[in-house]
Amino acid sequence: MKGYIDLTGKTILITGAAGFIGSNLAKQLLITVDDIKVVGIDNMNDYYDVSLKEYRLKELNAYSNFRFIKGNIADKEEVKAIFDNYEPDIVVNLAAQAGVRYSIKNPEAYVESNLVGFFNILECCRHSYDEGKKGVQHFVYASSSSVYGSNKKVPYSTEDKVDNPVSLYAATKKSNELIAHAYSNLYGIPSTGLRFFTVYGPAGRPDMAYFSFTNKMVKGEKIQIFNQGDMYRDFTYIDDIITGVVKVMQKTPELTEDGVPYHVYNIGNNKPESLMYFVETLEKCLISEGIIEKQAEKEFLPMQPGDVYQTYADVDELVRDFGFKPGTSLEKGLRQYAKWYREFYSLINIRQVD
Repeated sequence: MKGYIDLTGKTILITGAAGFIGSNLAKQLLITVDDIKVVGIDNMNDYYDVSLKEYRLKELNAYSNFRFIKGNIADKEEVKAIFDNYEPDIVVNLAAQAGVRYSIKNPEAYVESNLVGFFNILECCRHSYDEGKKGVQHFVYASSSSVYGSNKKVPYSTEDKVDNPVSLYAATKKSNELIAHAYSNLYGIPSTGLRFFTVYGPAGRPDMAYFSFTNKMVKGEKIQIFNQGDMYRDFTYIDDIITGVVKVMQKTPELTEDGVPYHVYNIGNNKPESLMYFVETLEKCLISEGIIEKQAEKEFLPMQPGDVYQTYADVDELVRDFGFKPGTSLEKGLRQYAKWYREFYSLINIRQVD
C-alpha cells in the first residue's frame, strides 16, 4: 500500500499520554504491535482529578516497552531532549488544554499548550531530518469538531469553511491545522489532523457531560441541561477513536493538489443524538449498574457561551481511505462506561475506608 508504515519495531511518541485518548492509544499499541516502543509525555496538570491520570498511567507503566516523561510540551528544551534521546518514527500529538467553557475562564492555558506546545513539537519534527536522518515518518495530531463552530450545514465535512470559531479552544485547534499545513508545505513533514467528535467511554474526562452528570446524580444533585435540552451531539466511543487513530498512523497522507503531504479527517459516529436521549440512556445504564436508584432532577438553562447546537461528522473520507467507520451505539458505550464507573469508584471507596 502506498504510504503504508509498518508499526513493528517503531518508536512512537505520544504527547498527552496520561490523557483519555493518549493512554488508550498507548495501551492499544503496546498490546497489539510487536517490538514497539512507546514514549509518553504529560504534564499531569490538575485541570481535572489527577488520580484518574495516575490510574491510566499505572496501567501503562506495567509494560516494559513504555517510557514516561513528566513534562510540558511548552518547554522547548524538554521536547528537544525527548526527540534527541528517542528519535521517534511517528509522533501523535494529543496534548492540549481541553474544554470549551474553560477556555473562557483561563485562556492562557490554551495558548501555552495548544499553540506554543504544538509549535515546539512541529519544530522538533522539522529538525528530525537534520544531517540526513530519516526523521519523523508521520505526524498525527488531534484537532476537534469544535472548529466547525456554529456551522449550519450538516453533516460537517472537512471541505467546509471553518473560519468562524465560537471559542478560543476551537480557534487554537483550527490554528493547529494551519500551522501543520505550513510545516508540511515548507519541510515535507507528512501530517494528518483528526477532528474528534465528543469522545466518551470508561476512564474518560470528568469535565465531559456524561461523567459530570454521573457524579452529580450519585450525590443526588440537580443536573444542568443547556438550551432547554434542544442540542445534538455526535458521540464517539473511545474504542472507535483508537481504531481510527491507529489506522491513520499507518498511512501517510497523499499529496494535495499543491504537492503537500497533508490531510484532515473527521472521526465521529456519523449519528447525532439528542441531549435528552443521551441523558435518558445514561440514567438507564447507571440504574442498571446500581450506581443510582432513580432519574435525576433536572434544571433547564439557556445555551452556554461557546457551545454549539449540534455536531455531526461526515466520515466518507475516513471510510474511503481506511475502510473504517465508527459504529458503537450510545447505549453500548454508556453501558461500558457505567460498568467501569461502578468498579473504579468502588475501589476508591474501599481504599478510603482502609
